[in-house]
Amino acid sequence: MIDGGTQLVGLMGWPVASSISPAMHNAAFRAMGMNWRYVPLPVVPGGAVAAARALGALGFRGANVTAPHKTSICRGLDQLSVEARSLGAVNTIFVGRRDEGESVLVGHNTDVRGFLDALTRFGFDPRGEEAVVVGTGGAARAAVRGLLGAAARYVWVLGRRREQAERLVRELDPDGGRATGDGLTDAALVGIAARCALLVHATPVGMWPDCDRSIWPDGIPFPRRTLAYDLVSVPRGTKLLRQAGAAGAPGLGGAAMLVRQGARAFELWTGREAPIDVMTRACEAALEGVRS
Repeated sequence: MIDGGTQLVGLMGWPVASSISPAMHNAAFRAMGMNWRYVPLPVVPGGAVAAARALGALGFRGANVTAPHKTSICRGLDQLSVEARSLGAVNTIFVGRRDEGESVLVGHNTDVRGFLDALTRFGFDPRGEEAVVVGTGGAARAAVRGLLGAAARYVWVLGRRREQAERLVRELDPDGGRATGDGLTDAALVGIAARCALLVHATPVGMWPDCDRSIWPDGIPFPRRTLAYDLVSVPRGTKLLRQAGAAGAPGLGGAAMLVRQGARAFELWTGREAPIDVMTRACEAALEGVRS
């Protein structure tokens, strides 16, 4: 039940109808006995800055930010954490207050930590390995930053627009020599993935309800020694993960990263340790109801 004392947080994105974040966070609030609620906040493309400024006026304590707003929303915030500024992308907003009561919007990025924590839990160490990241948005930027920070030997970035992939690499690997950006084609993806220990998918392709789509071309076996890390969290079994499984390759879904980055957001908003086990169970239960 929501009453006058309920503290609100939410998820800003487009679309957000299929997100399992509300189920995950609300389970955490219930387990902690907190009068907080997490609500979906559908924000049309181009509306991120206006929506961010409204958070303080509406009394929200914060929000998560997902596609397509992670980069554009930075313009509407008062402060950025070091991580968010270096990435140029925000996935969590904390709403603070000045002494006179005026709201202060602080942008954070918990995606890098969530991305790496999920890999570690899975048992994969990027150190000394080559990886390919497909995508150029906020999630892709977090993946590239995380892999470079974890001492991956080399990172390939493939984007639908080559210039965007090249720009991402220039920004995150300014000294050069550890990453390359290029255009996404079937030939480039297949050829590069065959030499990499890790393929990270960081685009919306295959997200519910378009579950029959994949970045991996039909009819070409996925490389058996490459870990497919699909950052799409809904559905659990994306077509890309099914393709990897059919070839005997390991696969990791986006729910693992969602839980870990969500736990950090919970802690930023509430100042309390997140109940990760509760959040994981809630996430798994929510995914059971979404069929690919």
